[in-house]
Amino acid sequence: MEAKTLEEIREIRDVAKAAKAYAIAKKMGVEMKNEASEIEIRAIREMGKLIQEGQQRGEIATQERHPGSVPAGYTVPATLPEIGISRKESSTAKNLLNISDEVFEEKINEFKENSKPLTKTALLREVASENINTDVIIPAGKYRIVYADPPWKYSDVKAYRPEGAAENHYPVMSVEQICNMKMPDIEDNAVLFLWATSPLLEDCFKVIKAWGFQYKTSFVWDKVKHNMGHYNSVRHEFLLICTRGSCLPDNVKLFDSVQSIERTENHSEKPEEFRNIIDTLYPYGKRIELFARKEINGWECFGNQL
Repeated sequence: MEAKTLEEIREIRDVAKAAKAYAIAKKMGVEMKNEASEIEIRAIREMGKLIQEGQQRGEIATQERHPGSVPAGYTVPATLPEIGISRKESSTAKNLLNISDEVFEEKINEFKENSKPLTKTALLREVASENINTDVIIPAGKYRIVYADPPWKYSDVKAYRPEGAAENHYPVMSVEQICNMKMPDIEDNAVLFLWATSPLLEDCFKVIKAWGFQYKTSFVWDKVKHNMGHYNSVRHEFLLICTRGSCLPDNVKLFDSVQSIERTENHSEKPEEFRNIIDTLYPYGKRIELFARKEINGWECFGNQL
């Protein structure tokens, strides 16, 4: 609680990680491991607070700089890598910080009282799994344009970096749940823009069929920054374009199928440029965003995170 700088916080975190490793190596009880984990988690949460405050003061950059992008003579905020913090560490710290103090303390105590192994991944998942709004009301109306970014559930959580899993950020759904979910009323001639990742590309076509659409083509979002995968270093996602009936674009403008837009630090956040493309191609008809995270003018939006 007395630590005031990122350097002090990192030192506390590293000592706690070393203590936990020692407890595991010596096969100590879960209480000792949880004691060390709690200190590590509190340190990382405090790190998120200091990063956020530094960004608000303009001392820490909110995104990476490209070489040569800073004019001579200008003072610029330090990027996260320059202060020794990776994007993954920053994301985890902010996710922990986003948990309310009351819920955070309650969950820490639950793990300790029930002697459940405490890790930052387990804590984030438990909070996310309980953060489900079951009283979502789908907006009334009949829609021509549907935009969806489903909370896909991955069977492989990636043991080597579990803190990056989607389950730590929001409640996820299986392919079957997405296929069978209650849908809004959709026109006979409509278009669906569906976000898909490479590992789940085959499953996406089950959803397209279940929702009553046919696949037509796709955009590729080149995220510029990489995410490690099992078979390659992944830096893209797909925005699949699917139609029901006849629904060619109202505007014949042809956008480049590959859009290179650097991703942000926010997990799974999609660039607004793609919504602008949709609005340009289809300026007419009622439009709805499924699994929305914020309200958008001109769109009906519903989703758990609203």
